[in-house]
Amino acid sequence: MYKLLILDDEPQILEGMKRILDWEQYGFSVIETCESTEKAISKVVELLPDVAIFDVCVGKNLGYDAIRILNELHIPTKYVIMSGYSEFKYAQEALRCGVKDYLLKPIERTKLQEVIEKIIVEDLGGTIGNISSERLKKDPVLDVSYDNLSKLVNRILLMIKTEYAQNITLKSVAERFQMNSTYLGQLFLKETKMKFSEYLMAYRMLLAQERIQSTGEKISYIAYSIGYNNLNYFYTHFHSFFGKSPSDLRG
Repeated sequence: MYKLLILDDEPQILEGMKRILDWEQYGFSVIETCESTEKAISKVVELLPDVAIFDVCVGKNLGYDAIRILNELHIPTKYVIMSGYSEFKYAQEALRCGVKDYLLKPIERTKLQEVIEKIIVEDLGGTIGNISSERLKKDPVLDVSYDNLSKLVNRILLMIKTEYAQNITLKSVAERFQMNSTYLGQLFLKETKMKFSEYLMAYRMLLAQERIQSTGEKISYIAYSIGYNNLNYFYTHFHSFFGKSPSDLRG
């Protein structure tokens, strides 16, 4: 059985995280919460949790700073960062600390579920029904293993997955890498066989599909939540990608 620690300075979020998944179904028999990084560090040392989910900003402190301290103690806990901020600098720092994933608030149940399943299968040696570690290691759009992609492309994919709801473009990504956008686009196309814009659209469409099929949310809300301010533009992309309308997919 596994142990879980959740760090956030908002009590309602801690309660929500405790209820967002059926943790017992996944083998978590112990769930502890903390509201400060100091307490979280002490609790990790005491509890040795298998998984810890840390908010990126806890008061004036940063969750990944606490992870850095804990990493120096060589505690084998697997960390996940959650954040209300989509800024890539937070994701970069989280990656440097070796976190397993970076989730944006409000946390999507299915996304958290995927992350937890991946950790259980790949890192804890457990099993989840018929889920294979090979599927979890593959990018959902490219259907190739992340291990087969360069560090640069993996960083670009992470940016898309953390900022898909924002106005993210090849130009804005290139500026952050201090690279020429045309050159970066060519590198991305050569390695993924997809243009940056094509990948971004495909990723958004897969998110829309999951939300449409698993929730009762309005189509307009789903479109806005994945980065489409223009509903007609969303419908055009959706029909082009799936060959059917969002309502047909839900029906």
